[in-house]
Amino acid sequence: MPALQAYSRDLPYSYALGLFPASELMKKRPELARRLLVSSKAENSEGLAALRVLCSRRQVREEQADKALARVSGKENCFAAVVFDKFESKLSDGNHLVLHHPGDKGNLGTMLRTALGFGYRDIALIRPAADAFDPHVVRASMGAIFGLNVRYYDNFEAYREEFPHHALYPFMLDASMPLDEASAEPRTPFSLIMGNEGSGLPPEFAHMGQAVRIPHSDEIDSLNLSVAAAIGMYVFAERK
Repeated sequence: MPALQAYSRDLPYSYALGLFPASELMKKRPELARRLLVSSKAENSEGLAALRVLCSRRQVREEQADKALARVSGKENCFAAVVFDKFESKLSDGNHLVLHHPGDKGNLGTMLRTALGFGYRDIALIRPAADAFDPHVVRASMGAIFGLNVRYYDNFEAYREEFPHHALYPFMLDASMPLDEASAEPRTPFSLIMGNEGSGLPPEFAHMGQAVRIPHSDEIDSLNLSVAAAIGMYVFAERK
């Protein structure tokens, strides 16, 4: 089999690093798995034994790959990973989380995990955006990405053209309507739109749908993006 390369966005495959993300891959999208990589330092734990069973059922080849694991993860304590083919999803007509130019890999992975936890299975990423298949994003999501439909769009207009009937709720610091009021009787299906970690959403989003503000004290200038997304998703999920 061909030698594995250090991860890059251009590769057709990526890595689910760690026992839990790798197991989530094998449970939710096992058809994507190429190889199981195991470190020679790995203890034969219950988690590793269970992962081996899942891979064996799908005839996924196991390899000892200490150097590859260290190179891809950047750590010496990553003991297992599954190499998987990247995939492209179509979004359903349900409620969406729309991330406009997300840049931070950790934030993106956390938001993917939170979205799955609150029942949002359709994620639109507006370019430029962090790579959802970067191994560090996959790991930060704890494998939640394998339970989601994730789709990239070159711009927001392309997303809107595909879903013209979704009610839009852009989250903006200067929006006039607070979250509890905006979510009281949300129109469905809806799209919760979050901006970049540093710049937020462009001003023109204030005129798209109903702009939403999460009230907080004036002791801070804003909330972390993944925190704001979690609050918004939870409140709308509770009210819808």
